[in-house]
Amino acid sequence: MKGLAAILVLALIWTAGLLAFAGRIEQSTPAPDPAPADGVVALTGAGSNERIKAAMDLLEDGKGERMLVSGVNREASREDIRAATGAVRRLYDCCVDLGFEAATTLGNARETNAWAKAMRYRRLIVVTADYHMPRAMLELRGGLPGVALQSYPVATSVLDARNWWKTGRGARLVAVEYCKYLAILSREALLSLGPRAEPGAKERA
Repeated sequence: MKGLAAILVLALIWTAGLLAFAGRIEQSTPAPDPAPADGVVALTGAGSNERIKAAMDLLEDGKGERMLVSGVNREASREDIRAATGAVRRLYDCCVDLGFEAATTLGNARETNAWAKAMRYRRLIVVTADYHMPRAMLELRGGLPGVALQSYPVATSVLDARNWWKTGRGARLVAVEYCKYLAILSREALLSLGPRAEPGAKERA
């Protein structure tokens, strides 16, 4: 009985966390107008065209000097990306960089970090889907120490954040994203508990 009770308690905690996570996604859009930054970063994934278009709009509004599209499909060309988002060619040709290395959100963080270092950028606006933003910000904040990040979540056709629970696809997407978010939180917690120097070790060395 104790084991069953423990399982029920864990299930209730997980469900409460899921509902809070879904509420956070729902309330994140429309995103407030971000302050100007050095650069804009769009993370690809489901609904990529909507994400990239939103990032291009920010670039056109002068919210950043340059833009990185991280995690571009290796089979896509620069023209494919421009045509799919309807970007202004002049601005696109001069100020948009494509990253083809990232295949995961952790990869996005590494690719963005390399780009920010190369450009010497210290302030970035991060654009991705509303449901992906919590996990993306966890990864990017861990991978870009010293860089100020503003989130710009975008509502996409992939998920109706207000009615996610009404369809199997929506419920599955939010549940999976929540589990991935918890996995990163757990990983970061374990890393923070890594080996520590024994008190007095430095003095004895």
